[in-house]
Amino acid sequence: MSLVSRDREPRVNSVRRFVRRPGRTAAEAAALLIAAVVAFPLYWMVLSAFRPAGEIESAEPRPWTLAPTLDSFRRVFGQQDFGRYFLNSVVVAVAVVVASALIAFLAATAVTRFRFRMRTTLLIMFLVAQMVPVEALTIPLFSVMRDFGQLNILWSLILPQIAFSLPFAIWMLRGFVKAVPEALEEAAYIDGASRARFLWQILFPLVLPGLVATRVFSFISTWNDFLFAKSFIISDISQSTLPMALLVFCKPDDPDWGGVMAASTVMTVPVLVFFVLVQRRLVSGLGGAVKD
Repeated sequence: MSLVSRDREPRVNSVRRFVRRPGRTAAEAAALLIAAVVAFPLYWMVLSAFRPAGEIESAEPRPWTLAPTLDSFRRVFGQQDFGRYFLNSVVVAVAVVVASALIAFLAATAVTRFRFRMRTTLLIMFLVAQMVPVEALTIPLFSVMRDFGQLNILWSLILPQIAFSLPFAIWMLRGFVKAVPEALEEAAYIDGASRARFLWQILFPLVLPGLVATRVFSFISTWNDFLFAKSFIISDISQSTLPMALLVFCKPDDPDWGGVMAASTVMTVPVLVFFVLVQRRLVSGLGGAVKD
């Protein structure tokens, strides 16, 4: 009897593995439906980029094309200033990601490890700053940039993006810094490590997953920014970024929707590449934030 029961146990376990609960199946179906709804605009954008002009302007749109073409991409890359737009976007995005990462890491460490007056008030101010809509601050920021003579230069795009990305980054990194036990810091000091060495060689690698997670959101918002680029870059086209390239194809009388979709597809590729490169640290960072 014992042999028979032992033989039955693996079979029962294997059967249980293949038996799915109705609730789990419904949840998976709902997740697939939501994913399809979210991904459909991206699919339509790429499809329109490869469609000929006749199909894009057709009164009966179809979710496929039998005659794909690269004409829209040729018009995009044929633009004289497209390479300049791309380089400016890279400069702005890299500057914002690096600068805001360093500032957010130092600020999160300060509000977590140090005790000082009005620390709670400062954290609440970070939260309130995150709640303020960007559109409500565009005109005041424009006035400040104009008074300081910072219009039509890349700094007018870098500085606001750094400011708007810091509150979320500081709040998120605060949880990662707090999760590092103080005993580890005391042990490092006993072994002769200075505060700077502990900060960069011990604490920084431990909070790196959270730092990567916050930088992904910062990179995406900076790369896709159109509001600041349109507001602060007025006359100097050489300082424009990729989102401004869409205006070349958005003519009021005869909009080139194929060019718009092709340019949007080209803009999406660097974001996807960046996401693929940091996806492992992004998942661990978001997991750590939820756990905290």
